[in-house]
Amino acid sequence: MINELMILAEATPEEGGEHQPPNPLLPQWYDITWSLVAFAVVLFVFWKFVIPKYRQVLDERRDTIEGGIERAEAAQAEAAASLKAYREQLAGAREEAAGIREEARNQGTQIIADLKAQATAESERIIANGHTQLDAQRQQVVSELRGDLGKMSVDLAEKLVGASLQDDVKQAGTVDRFLAELDDAASAK
Repeated sequence: MINELMILAEATPEEGGEHQPPNPLLPQWYDITWSLVAFAVVLFVFWKFVIPKYRQVLDERRDTIEGGIERAEAAQAEAAASLKAYREQLAGAREEAAGIREEARNQGTQIIADLKAQATAESERIIANGHTQLDAQRQQVVSELRGDLGKMSVDLAEKLVGASLQDDVKQAGTVDRFLAELDDAASAK
């Protein structure tokens, strides 16, 4: 094919008598015209339909990204506020728990002190009742012993004297005298 073009080019002489081959870097005028028409059509289609659609997609994407960033910032600010409120509640709860523990300790100490006081008072009451009962029993034992001792001393005295001491007045006087001597002897020791 190149050969045929070369032959055709040689067969058509140019003005001036000399035949020059066409320059491959410079296209023919009809090629430039139709190329410009095709370029203009493609440019018009791109300018009218493709570029606006592309801008619309880019604008939507930008709005989506900016909206997402704004929502993320709002969510982050809300999370920070929630965290701050949670920490404040936690600090308040810790303070309240410390106050409750301290109050419980104070109440426990007060209850222990009250129970100790009650126990001391109860033990003193029991001891006092014990002393009272002991004194009463001692008095009862002393009076029983006096009666028994008096009776035994009267019986012994009757045996020694050989006389009857049936008289209550004499018997009581003898018993009282004998007991007084025993008390004197006990206190002397």
